[in-house]
Amino acid sequence: MKKITIVIVTVILIFSGYAEQKTEKPAEPELPNFDILWDYQHPDSTEMKFRALLPEIKKSGDTDYYLQLQTQIARTQGLQRKFEDAHKTLDKIDSLLTAETKTARIRYLLERGRVFRSSGFPEKSGTYFMDAYNYGLENKLDHFTVDAIHMLGIVDPPEKQLDWNLKALEICEKTDDKRTKGWIEPLYNNIGWTYYDLGEYEKSVECFQKCLELNEKSENERYIRIAKWSIAKVYRALNKLDEALGIQLALKKEFEEKQLAQDGYVFEELGEIYLLKEQKEDAKKYFALAFEYLGKDPWLQQNEPERLARLKELSE
Repeated sequence: MKKITIVIVTVILIFSGYAEQKTEKPAEPELPNFDILWDYQHPDSTEMKFRALLPEIKKSGDTDYYLQLQTQIARTQGLQRKFEDAHKTLDKIDSLLTAETKTARIRYLLERGRVFRSSGFPEKSGTYFMDAYNYGLENKLDHFTVDAIHMLGIVDPPEKQLDWNLKALEICEKTDDKRTKGWIEPLYNNIGWTYYDLGEYEKSVECFQKCLELNEKSENERYIRIAKWSIAKVYRALNKLDEALGIQLALKKEFEEKQLAQDGYVFEELGEIYLLKEQKEDAKKYFALAFEYLGKDPWLQQNEPERLARLKELSE
């Protein structure tokens, strides 16, 4: 009888536990990762995707995540040069931020800064990026802290940019967050251009070669092309014209073979190389193509009209 009793009690305990498990509240469904929907070359369609997610994320009751999504809508508006709309979106977010919406707050600071920078107010933007940096450090938001440093490295003069980017690399190396480590390649890119601006071309090439290696490992074709273009541009500065020409012509061929939209920056570099090689007709041809593509860029129209005017002049 004792054996039977023990068996019965055991069975009851097992099934009791099972029933208890079965009646647990089901896990909440994961909210969509809107960050993976970003297409920085098409901010208009990205905005539409983000807006389509608003009702679902608002319904979840996760205020922080809902406000984060809205900061990215503001970013799409800024990239479309709808600066007034972007600021209005950010004003609404600002009024809803609380002590609990920490990630939304740092993303708000970053996007407010980006809108000011894009609309021609670098000093104002720097204030917001610095606030984001300090807030990120205080709250251990590594990924967004590095983003803030990345932006400070863009708006500050070259002698400060290097310090900022090296500081960001240190955070990336120490963090356990995989997403933060994803900043390593963009940071090498930034450091490469800082060295370029300082005239330290050999160091610049080293950084861009590191970018190329990292992007080849991740098989990111677009960024592989950007790294190659950057290396070729520095080679031109080093007067390694044949090496620079070979890379740019290979990029042009790749665009054609893969039926990608042609890149005006490749044409511009080809024009510059042929100009230095005193092949005037080839230079004229590529400057004309560069002006055809880059002349339509609103950012270049507003920020570098002299550059566009030079392309037009050299193409005639």
